[in-house]
Amino acid sequence: MSRGFADWLRTNKLGFAFTSYQTGQLFLVGVTPAGTVSFNQQYFTRAMGLCYQPGRLYLGALHQIWRLENMLRPGEIGNGQFDMVLVPRNAQTTGDVDVHEVGTTSDGRVIFVNTKYSCLATLDLNHSFRPVWKPKFISKLAPEDRCHLNGMAMADGKPRYVTAVSRSDIVTGWRERRDQGGVLIEVATDRVVTDQLSMPHSPRVYGDVVLALDSGRGQIIRIDPQSGARTDIAFCPGFLRGMSIHNGHALVTVSKPRNGTFAGLALDAALKDRDAEPWCGVLVVNLATGDIVEWVKLEGFITELFDVVAMPRIVCPMSIGPDTVEIRSTITFDTNIAPLG
Repeated sequence: MSRGFADWLRTNKLGFAFTSYQTGQLFLVGVTPAGTVSFNQQYFTRAMGLCYQPGRLYLGALHQIWRLENMLRPGEIGNGQFDMVLVPRNAQTTGDVDVHEVGTTSDGRVIFVNTKYSCLATLDLNHSFRPVWKPKFISKLAPEDRCHLNGMAMADGKPRYVTAVSRSDIVTGWRERRDQGGVLIEVATDRVVTDQLSMPHSPRVYGDVVLALDSGRGQIIRIDPQSGARTDIAFCPGFLRGMSIHNGHALVTVSKPRNGTFAGLALDAALKDRDAEPWCGVLVVNLATGDIVEWVKLEGFITELFDVVAMPRIVCPMSIGPDTVEIRSTITFDTNIAPLG
């Protein structure tokens, strides 16, 4: 990691989480009382989209959406150093619908990108999901991943924008459109803001503009929501998938290619022009200057990451995995006895 990474986290009073669907891991990152960076990792099969609320973390996985809760009472510290200990308390079974990004509405409902069925959906007590929106160009909800709907920007407690790799309406049709034709769509109006993107991901409302990842080019971009005009902010050396905004900075995940090259994407040529190799890791980018100010680089068998989420005012978080020895003996309860009425 970069030399100033621990200081940056401490100065910004920030912990964060990121996922690797390739290895099925949730990572929680913070700074210990000794000043070193803490990496806590737990196994969740095909860990993907994240949504953080104070004291709570939602995580989309292979066939479930998990809800993790902070078990600590005010003032408590876990294991002498953790100011947040997240415990999986609920797993809503959706089936394998390829959950990508996850968010919550102002009334607390979970909304997620159902990529396999090309729609936004919410949880349902009886069924795998309940669809709440689909792009106008999708003629039918079918398990065909037609356009690779993948990203969702929440604003004012509801979905504001989504990204898709193409406007294809046939089974996996997006795979032939990876280099161009990616869209940003305004949910309320079904308006295509722009169709000039390359494998876009992770739109985020940021003031009067929309930030997104133009992943096929390796760029963090700024989009004018009225004109659709695109401005590059920063080039990142890898395939961008997740982004979280905190204090004028973007935390983004980058991944290495599965087949050794980013074949057919401008990202491949951009890396060669810079005489660079692709990274797997988390980058901290100053949105005002486009500079990569801090970074974490993962070496070894982990080569692909997915989402990242900032956790403000959390110094050193950890979690307990759903299939561990610890989860069996980690028991908390409300000491107030409330008789049944």
